[in-house]
Amino acid sequence: MDWTVVTLTLRLALTVTLVLLLIATPIAWWLSQTASRWKGLISAVCTMPMVLPPTVLGFYLLVLMGPHGPLGSLFNAMGIPRLPFSFMGIVIACTVHSLPFVVQPLENSFKAIGKAPLEAAATLRCPPYKVFLEVALPLAWPGILSAAIMGFCHTLGEFGVVLMVGGNIPGQTRVLSVAIYSHVEAMEYAQAHMLAGGLVIISLLALLMIHAIQGYGAFLRQESA
Repeated sequence: MDWTVVTLTLRLALTVTLVLLLIATPIAWWLSQTASRWKGLISAVCTMPMVLPPTVLGFYLLVLMGPHGPLGSLFNAMGIPRLPFSFMGIVIACTVHSLPFVVQPLENSFKAIGKAPLEAAATLRCPPYKVFLEVALPLAWPGILSAAIMGFCHTLGEFGVVLMVGGNIPGQTRVLSVAIYSHVEAMEYAQAHMLAGGLVIISLLALLMIHAIQGYGAFLRQESA
């Protein structure tokens, strides 16, 4: 077992999950509440990474983060080293690719709250930011936790985007999915089985956990009703 690959993958998944929650939560809240004409466009842009081939997404991210790309030039001006083939580069790539897998569960969770609790808070002159922080977030915690698990597990299995943006550099960008590919390519099936089997078990446990969280959330809503 190459524990460097395991620890790097877990570090990547945890980092991306935290970044996704910070980015996706306000986006999902806005999408669940707005009637803006821009809602369809924003929703489509957030969902696009789900339908784009990972190689296509990875290619354009590589162009954007390259030394002559807008994102790469910005980071260079800030004194940050090159993004392609670096850990920060695959963090950005995985965040973009996993965004819809976090935004959609969060949006559905915010919609499931309904208008009544939000309107009740508004009638008590609760400011919008307090409605979000003190009413919406506590009521939507099952969906938030499920979305975090989805983002974490999706990042664990990232392959195409990581390979395009990060390559296969041991200790820097070589994550579990890339390591499995390398073992299969070298016909080292025992090592591939070990890593792939671990991901299968983690995925199954994650889905069971999401199912339990959603069931408990439904139970709480029935009790409150």
